[in-house]
Amino acid sequence: MTTALLSTAEELHARVRHGRRAVVMTMGALHEGHATLIRSAREIAGPDGEVVVTVFVNPLQFGAGEDLDRYPRTLDADLELAGRAGADAVFAPSVDEVYPGGEPQVRVTAGPMGERLEGASRPGHFDGMLTVVAKLLHLTRPDVALFGQKDAQQLALIRRMVRDLNFGVEIVAVPTVREEDGLALSSRNRYLSPDERRTALALSRALFAGRDRHAAQEALRARAREVPSTHARAEALSAIGESRAAADAHAVATAAPGGPAAVRAAARQVLDEAARLDPPLRLDYLALVDPADFTEIGDDFTGEAVLAVAARVGATRLIDNIPLTFGAAS
Repeated sequence: MTTALLSTAEELHARVRHGRRAVVMTMGALHEGHATLIRSAREIAGPDGEVVVTVFVNPLQFGAGEDLDRYPRTLDADLELAGRAGADAVFAPSVDEVYPGGEPQVRVTAGPMGERLEGASRPGHFDGMLTVVAKLLHLTRPDVALFGQKDAQQLALIRRMVRDLNFGVEIVAVPTVREEDGLALSSRNRYLSPDERRTALALSRALFAGRDRHAAQEALRARAREVPSTHARAEALSAIGESRAAADAHAVATAAPGGPAAVRAAARQVLDEAARLDPPLRLDYLALVDPADFTEIGDDFTGEAVLAVAARVGATRLIDNIPLTFGAAS
């Protein structure tokens, strides 16, 4: 299949459409994570539909001192990867095509959720991101748009914008793709030296430590529920040497800190150790949040949550997250 390279909205709108159009928005420098998004889009669009990949490095979402100028531009390689993954077209507009007449005077504002975590670290970033996503949705006119869960706060804000502003498009989330050692795939990984990359692995290790602590806590709670605390049962357990194990299950399952506090503590221990490495990891934030608004959850929280981390290693800033479920649903 030949993948068309388009640079103007006029070229894109002139294409004859059959079936559903699925769009994957990127800033280029495509990797296997993007390929997974494109393959998912191909499945959703079906053989009669169309997959469009956008490649646009959006200046509005880069703040002062960030890496706009050094952000990798690899359009030829991007076109090849997109084609192999199943894209029908790559839409790579210029800045003038997306923002005719200069930076837009009217923009989408992310609101309170856009001021937390990534928004606090990168003021104005989410306003710029939502503005370009809104523009590209209008320019590409898709039936469905796919985004990676690695950028969890971005995904939540896009979903909120689509719902609040009545965009007629379905938003689909695709799970984070990781390298074999656990590092989340990112275009910025190429900036890391070998030593920096070893330090950067602390991000995923911290998330996995929090996840494993949560899983152990839930397993102990389940075990405690299965072990009645009656005197007769205790005597029977004692006879076969399990009373201590049963008592430990009850004690650990009901002890504090547990739940969210234990998850945060387990993750932070890994990050604190990484801060002493050479080169060190410089933590920006570790947060356990409600994905509905990205506020920190309390110890009595039940439902879906996101454990998120951001840090710098050398000059490179990286983010990662995993979903967790607290309470009966888990």
